[in-house]
Amino acid sequence: MSVAGKRNSATGQGGSERGGDLDRELEDLPQDLRWREWMGRIEAVLFASASPVGRDDLARVVGQRASVEMLIDDIQAELTSRPYELAQLPGGWMFRTRTQFSEAIKAAADLGEQSLFTEMEMGVLCAIAYHQPIDRAGLADIFGKEVSRDLLARLRFKDLIAAGPRSPRPGAPHTFVTTDTFLMTFDLQSLRDLPELVLPQP
Repeated sequence: MSVAGKRNSATGQGGSERGGDLDRELEDLPQDLRWREWMGRIEAVLFASASPVGRDDLARVVGQRASVEMLIDDIQAELTSRPYELAQLPGGWMFRTRTQFSEAIKAAADLGEQSLFTEMEMGVLCAIAYHQPIDRAGLADIFGKEVSRDLLARLRFKDLIAAGPRSPRPGAPHTFVTTDTFLMTFDLQSLRDLPELVLPQP
């Protein structure tokens, strides 16, 4: 059965429920218009957010028995020919530009010559991503030199890395792990989506 065909059982019936002054149930509207209004509300919330929005937050703007997942499916179906998509990421859903348009965006915004990360920052991010949890001594083993605290602080400020569990090394130093922001930045659903690490041949 299609998503649209399941709406009757997904929306249910019942009294009007309001979140503040917001009429969530919309019982005065025909079912199709009610569904379209719920879709519009979810789209508006997602467009207004710079980070993923979770299911519980989206559920606050639709009917008590409405299926957020089915509403999301209908929105996604309408975006198949658009240059942006509604993606599920750690923490919820968010709109993002389709990857095939990244070069056009860079050209229009004059970002082609700018880099979000230095070569060393990118290297440290990769080392943490593939070897987490890892401490500074572990990073030094990989790079053959100490990784500066300033560089690590910059990555933490960008919310790309966070403190992990204590290392079993003497002194139990802090380790570093990647964050959900790291996954979002590099268009990953989870760490399982990291490209396979190819080590150089000796």
